[in-house]
Amino acid sequence: MTTAQADDELWSAIGDPSRRRVLDLLVSNGEVSASWLAGHVPFSRQAVSKHLVVLEQAGLISRRKQGREVLYHVQAGRLDQATRAMADLAAQWDRRLATIKRLAEAAHAENKKRQTRRTTT
Repeated sequence: MTTAQADDELWSAIGDPSRRRVLDLLVSNGEVSASWLAGHVPFSRQAVSKHLVVLEQAGLISRRKQGREVLYHVQAGRLDQATRAMADLAAQWDRRLATIKRLAEAAHAENKKRQTRRTTT
C-alpha cells in the first residue's frame, strides 16, 4: 500500500463521527471487546464491528484473542502519526489562508488607491 492510500484510509477512518467515538472509547478505556463498545455507543453491535474493521484497516487499532473473546486496543504509534499528519495539514491550511488574506488585503488596498485617484481627478 502506498503512503497516499494509507493516508486516505486514515482520513476516511477518522472522518466518521461514529468511528471517532469508538476510537475515543478505546483510547479512554484501553483494551475492550466489541460487545463492551456496543454497550457504550448509540448504535448496534453490527455497526460497531464494521467501524472496528475500518479502524483496524487504517492501522489505528489492533485486536487479540483472549479465550473466546476478541479484545481491541489502540495502536499508539499510528495514532501519533495521525496526530502529526493532522497538525501538518492544519499548518498547510494556515499558510494558505494567510496567503489568501495577504492577497485580499493587497487587492483591497489597490482598489482604495484607484478609487482615491478617481475622486481626486
